Amino acid sequence: MNSKIIFWLMFAALTALILYFNAKYGMLRDESVQVKKKPYSYARTQLTWWTVIVLSGFATVILYRHEIPTFTPGVLILLGISSATTIAARITDNADQEHIEADRLSQNSKGQNFLVDILSDKSGVSIHRLQSVLFNIVIGLWFINQTLANIANSTIPMNEILPDLEQNNLILIGLSAGTYVALKTTENKNTSGSKSDKTTIKVDEKNENDIPPVA
Repeated sequence: MNSKIIFWLMFAALTALILYFNAKYGMLRDESVQVKKKPYSYARTQLTWWTVIVLSGFATVILYRHEIPTFTPGVLILLGISSATTIAARITDNADQEHIEADRLSQNSKGQNFLVDILSDKSGVSIHRLQSVLFNIVIGLWFINQTLANIANSTIPMNEILPDLEQNNLILIGLSAGTYVALKTTENKNTSGSKSDKTTIKVDEKNENDIPPVA
């Protein structure tokens, strides 16, 4: 069977599996207990995108060449960036849930559609998310094309079939991910209504009520 056919069958199978788990368990959506239609998570989507691409190429090499390929340093760094972005986003969400009122959290906003959700923060569609999405799509398509070309070329050694990304490209993806995480840590804090503020207001109201009326 042609290596391209194998790759796209693997890609389709993994994509279908992701869609099933997302429909059943909301795997690509933010954590929320307030809205039924949870918004899609950019961080989870990015991690899923690269996982599907790399795993499809890895499985295709095994099925076509009957050998196990070696992950290049660039691929490992790329997966590490995606994983770190997801972890940082989850930590930020958990911290915000402890200190900010639930109805003011972006992850508790009703989801609209996939594209708008991953491109939007508390203020709406943002340029830094659009930039990161476009970079990941373009580099991802290059990775797929290069992987298929390397698999078809029998002279390429096994440790070079999965393409290695140049340092500057990895820096570019890392900067995009870092910008996303940095701005995500501030998006919910730009709104008023922290839990501590509410507690203070309640205490002040109680103290005010305890003051006896002046005769």
